[in-house]
This record gives sequence, structure tokens and C-alpha cells, in this order.
Amino acid sequence: MTAPSTAVAEAATAASSPLPTPADPPGFVLTPPAASVSMTVTKRSGRRETVDLNKIVRAVTRCCDGLHAVDPMRVATRTISGLYDGASTRELDELSIRTAALLTAEEPEYGRLAAHLLANVIGKEVEGQEIHAFSQSVQRGHELGLINARLLGFVQAHARKLNDAIDLSLDRRFDYFGLRTLYDRYLLRHPTARTVIETPQQFFMRIACALSTDVTDALALYRRMAQLDYLPSSPTLFNAGTSHEQLSSCFLLDSPDDSLEGIYKRYTDIAKLSKFSGGIGVSWTRVRSQGALIRSTNGLSNGIVPWLKTLDASVAAVNQGGKRKGAACVYLEPWHADVEAFLELRDNTGDEARRTYHLNLANWIPDEFMRRVEADGPWSLFDPARVPQLTDLWGEAFDAAYRAAEAAGLATKTVKARDLYARMMRTLAQTGNGWMNFKDKANRACNQTLREGHVVHLSNLCTEILEVTSQDETAVCNLGSVNLAHHVDDADGRITFDFDKLAETVRLAVRQLDRVIDLNFYPIETARRANLRWRPVGLGVMGLQDVFFRMRLPFDSDAARALSREIAEAIYYHALSASNELALEHGPHPGFDDTRAAHGELQFDAWGIVPADTARWGALRGRIRAHGLRNSLLVAIAPTATIASIAGCYECIEPQVSNLFKRETLSGDFLVVNRHLVDELKTLGLWTASMRDRIKLAEGSVQGIDEIPDTLRQVYRTAWELPMRSLIDMAADRGAFIDQSQSLNLFIETPTIGAMSSMYMYAWKRGLKTTYYLRSRPATRIAKATIGAAPSPAAAIACSLENPESCEACQ
Repeated sequence: MTAPSTAVAEAATAASSPLPTPADPPGFVLTPPAASVSMTVTKRSGRRETVDLNKIVRAVTRCCDGLHAVDPMRVATRTISGLYDGASTRELDELSIRTAALLTAEEPEYGRLAAHLLANVIGKEVEGQEIHAFSQSVQRGHELGLINARLLGFVQAHARKLNDAIDLSLDRRFDYFGLRTLYDRYLLRHPTARTVIETPQQFFMRIACALSTDVTDALALYRRMAQLDYLPSSPTLFNAGTSHEQLSSCFLLDSPDDSLEGIYKRYTDIAKLSKFSGGIGVSWTRVRSQGALIRSTNGLSNGIVPWLKTLDASVAAVNQGGKRKGAACVYLEPWHADVEAFLELRDNTGDEARRTYHLNLANWIPDEFMRRVEADGPWSLFDPARVPQLTDLWGEAFDAAYRAAEAAGLATKTVKARDLYARMMRTLAQTGNGWMNFKDKANRACNQTLREGHVVHLSNLCTEILEVTSQDETAVCNLGSVNLAHHVDDADGRITFDFDKLAETVRLAVRQLDRVIDLNFYPIETARRANLRWRPVGLGVMGLQDVFFRMRLPFDSDAARALSREIAEAIYYHALSASNELALEHGPHPGFDDTRAAHGELQFDAWGIVPADTARWGALRGRIRAHGLRNSLLVAIAPTATIASIAGCYECIEPQVSNLFKRETLSGDFLVVNRHLVDELKTLGLWTASMRDRIKLAEGSVQGIDEIPDTLRQVYRTAWELPMRSLIDMAADRGAFIDQSQSLNLFIETPTIGAMSSMYMYAWKRGLKTTYYLRSRPATRIAKATIGAAPSPAAAIACSLENPESCEACQ
């Protein structure tokens, strides 16, 4: 932007004093200095007109309606100061938005003002293309080849009702970062002009219509999404109603057969899935290890690393059309002879030819390994070509086959179990990768593993999906998340959780997720086959931390833990009920007879848990056995990183990492303060510039600020200030009602092998199926000197396992 002239700068300075405030009389008119009268601005149409500073003031002031803590003049004056002759109205709008966003750290309501300003910009952009109604937006999208004929026909048949249902006031529910995310990444754009052809409300209505069979269902789903009570996952939001409706989030592929043809077929499958926004999980356990004989050539194998290096390059190349980077996670069982090389794939040093920086890594761990770690016993590594049966066994059958292979002398190498476990811990500490996931519990508690040969071989990219896979079936899951922050009721001044509203949202969401299965475009046949047989869905949550803030519950309190469990039980119950109703309407899924539910076994039975209301659950069991389920799996808690940003809540089941954090957008980086904390401090008269500075200096912590009452300091602790034992216990409590799994991040400010080994051993003993990233904090402070030499990894593990109560991360 060209710098403003001296005359304009003087005009802006002069204008800054007499500008009206919201309390000024309606007839107030700003009279700018004569120097600015001859200036012009360029409209979106290309037409130029004389500057009217009052228009800028009025535009900002209108967007402040309902916002009581913002000063529109601060934003308007800054916008006026950016004027120069010929400046475009688009530039001035963007300056107003950026100015408001930059003030968010001072007052969270400025984030809402920035969102209101951005909503106006989006509206102008759409109307500038002669699109004034939802049906016109869909028509234009179809003409441009973006919208499919099915959606166009549905909208044309119900155009008046759908157009009338659009509620522009719901745009005011967005904060700036949510709306900016929607604008930058989700709204449909003209293929060449790159201008958006739909507003946020038209976007939500498009998704709702694409996922519904009748107009009543479409309007109900629209309201839930537009109110940000519930959102489907990103692939569904990206693609619903478009010419390529790949709506599923996750794909799980069994390890390729140990052959050239099998490996290259798997590369092709992964590339096709990744092209259409799929997150990939793939096992590599069946592929032979380094040094194994290749019978056809009488040569020796180079092992799994070169194959994974090739996969790494493919994942980087197929980047989902620029919308999201290609993403895959490779799973390996710890008895595979190449496991040590596998754990080095993300190391920052060493041979680059043996590093894969685009792949995530995960361990698929049988209970036998953890028992031997605990007992400080030996662990045998095998070439899978010599023990192919191990991949498809779990529980006691695996234990027996593994020990028999050891007794038969088939091991390639024997190591100390604790040494290998320590290497896993180092990989986690250094890279956050090498996630710990537990094979036996994942299979024992999976509804799909009743029959022999039905085996869960891995999880997905984010560790919340657990489904059976084979060479003939690629597991698929369709995701959506309930915004728990919008299910809190504060009527009559008493804050409670609204379980009735939750039940309504869950039932609507299950129907929408089930509909995705039939609409979906399947890039590969094995995915279509599996999804239509099992019809799994993954209903998750976001905003749990917001609920605790609203109800003033410390994250690790008994009350928070009980509420989290109660929410999980309610979601599972109503999801099963909705699926049972769908089975009555459309029939059970084709694989129902091969599931545990068909025999009366539900998820909590695998955990040895008895629900509180046994009569209610008993009646539901009976209905399921009589009429079946439409979906084999129903609940999975995904990370929700992007849709939580759109909804304006904290991610999934995560505690906050800071009370002050940076948001990165295409328009720049902005500091944001926890709005719940700000409201509390305002009530106490403590929200001052000095307080803001103290929170910044403390890197977002309020623990050292004595003026804040201790009860509030307990509520507003960050993930770095919470005991990880509480997160694991909470995950285990809710896990009894999650028939898939949950993306559980764990947090250690400064990882140590002792703390980590105890933490993951505790997670295994509590029966968790999966864990996700280990989050450590950037080393931004001066490191403290330590006295004495650090213990060896084996000694650290021994110490932590023998004295788990001493683990600082789990207290």
C-alpha cells in the first residue's frame, strides 16, 4: 500500500479527535479537512468516487452492534490513516479487519468485530457476482462445474424454503479466526477469478442439503451447523455437493503383501486416497526385514526403510490439491526385525537416505512386549517372512505363537525389552512421533473382531479410528464433532450441562454421518467394499475445555472427570439408539451378525464397567439384538484442529496449552487471550494493561499472579501445569464408552525417559487403546544446570516403573 500523503495524514490526525462515538447523536456528521475532499477511493466495480470519511465510520460502527467492550473509533481512525488517493475499498476493508484483529489480545470482543467486518467483505464479494440467494449460489457453482447435478436438483425443488431459511444473523457467532479459516479454505471459489461464490450461511446450507434426503432434515442440519453446535470433518466440508464427493476423513490400509506387486499396489492406493483429502494409516509389518532372503533372485532384502523412503516422497507429492498436505502414518509391530531402523526414520541426524520426514510413525504394541518391559525381560525380533502368523494374531493366541517362535529359534535378534522401550521413548521425546498404541486392547474392545480373521492391524493418521483391515478391505471412517461448548445451559444464573440438547445433536449427527457412507465417492474399490459392509462412523467432540471453564471446574478435578465420563456415556447411548432406529428404517449393516453387538456385548463390557442406569442400557441391548445396528462403530474423538477453530472452541478433549497464544492466518499473526479468563478478570476488576503484560511475561500462565484468586488459578492452569495422570484417567473413564478410540495428546514440558516410561506404562495399565503426540514445550527459557550425571535409559525406566508414584508427569 502506498504511503499516505502529508495532507491525508493531517486529515486523519484532525479527524481522530472529533470522530463520533456510539453515544453520539444519529445526525452527527464528520467534516474532514479540505485536503481530503479531492481524494478518491476505487470501488470493487472499478469506479472511483470521492472519499467520505463518515462512510468508514458508519461501516465500522454498524459492525459493533451487540459488542459493548469495543471502541469503533480506534478501528475507524486507523483505517482512515491508511487512506491515499485511489486506495481501493478492498484495501480499506482489510485494514479495518486487521486493526480489529490486532486488538484481540487487549479485548476479545475485537475478534468478533473483525469477524463482522470480514462477513461484510464476503457478502460484498458474493453479491458483486450477482448472487443474492442460496439457490443462485448453487446454480452458479453448477455452471462452473463445481456443484453436482444431484444437489442442484434438490435445491431447485425447494428453492424458496431454503432461501428463506438462511439466517444472516448467525454470522455473528463467528470469531475472526474461525471465519477467516472458513473464507480462506472452505468456501467455494470461482476457478479463475478465485472470488468466493457463497457466503458462510450459504456454505452451511449447501453442506446440509448435500447430506440430507428431505428438506426438513436439511434445515435441521443447517441450524446445528450454522449455530456451530456440530460440524462434520474437513473432507465433508470441502467436498459435500461438489463434483467429487469424497467425504470420508480416514483410511486404514493393511500392510502390503511381501512382494513387489503388493508394495507398489499399496503406493497406488495411498496416492489415490490422498488426492481426495484422505488421512492415511498403513501398516508395514508384513514386509520382510533387512537381510532376509529374496528367493526369486537369491539376493538379500534391504528391509523396510527404502520402501518407506519411496512412500515418503509419494505422500509429499500428492498434496490434496493444495488444500492440505498429504499425510500418512506408518504402523509397525515391535517384534519386526527392522524396528530399530524404523524408530530412526524421523531423527534429525544420520543418513538422509534413511529418513522420512513426511511420514508419521506409530508403534503397534502387543501386551507381551509391555509385560516384558515391566519384568525387565528379553525381547525377540523376527523377520515377518519367517513368522507370518504373528501379524494376524492378538491376545493369548499371539502370546502363544510368539513364545513358540522363540522356542523354535526363529528370532533374528534378541534385545532387552527395556532398551527397545527406551529407544521408543527417545523417539517420542525428540520428534513427538513413534506413537504408542496397544494392539491387544484395540482388538479385544472392537465390535468388529468377534470372528476369527477379523483383526485390527493399526489405527489411522490421528489414532482415533480402530477398524478391521485385510487385503480385500480398506477401512474407512466418516467423522464429525459435537461442540460441547454450545451444550452448556446458564438459565436462571445456574450453569449446567444440557444433556437433552446433546441427545438431539447426537441423533442428528449420526443420521448425517450414516448418509455420508452412501453418498461418498470411493477412490479405491477396497474402501467402498469395507465401508458398505461395516458402515462405521466416528462421532467425536470438541470444546471440553470450554465446558470446564464455563462451569469453573479444574481440568483434573473429580467433578470434571465425572462430567467427562457422563458426557461420553450419553453420546454412546444416543448414538447407539440412533443407529438402532436407522436399522429399523433401512436394515442393519451387512456385517452386523459378525459383530459383538449382535450378541449383546457393548463397549463398556470390554472394560469391565457397569453403567449407572442398567435398566436403560438393558432395554437398548434388547432392541439392538432384535433389530440390529446400521453402523458397526459410532464414536471416535478426532483432533478437530481446524473445525474447532471455525467453531471458536478448544480442540477435542484437550486442555489449553496457554492463556495467551498466537493465531496464524494468511493476514498475519495475532495474539489471543483466553476469553473465559478475561471475563473472570473483568468481573474482579483485574483486566488491565499491567495484568496483560504479566500474563505475557509468564508465557500465558497465571499461576504466579497472586491477585487472581487461587480457585481461578486452579481452573486456568495450562497443559504444562496439569498432571498427566489426570488426562490418562479421564481418557480411561470415557474410553469405556468410545467404541473406536480418541486422539489423546500427552504433555511434558521437558521430557525425560523416566517420566515418559512411567506415563506410557500407566496408560497401558489403564487400558487405553491408543495415544497420539507427545507434546513438549519449546526451550524458550534458560536451561537450569543439573547436579550429577544423568542416569542411563535402562536405569531411568527401572526407577520409574518401580516407583510410578514418583513420576512428575503423572501426579
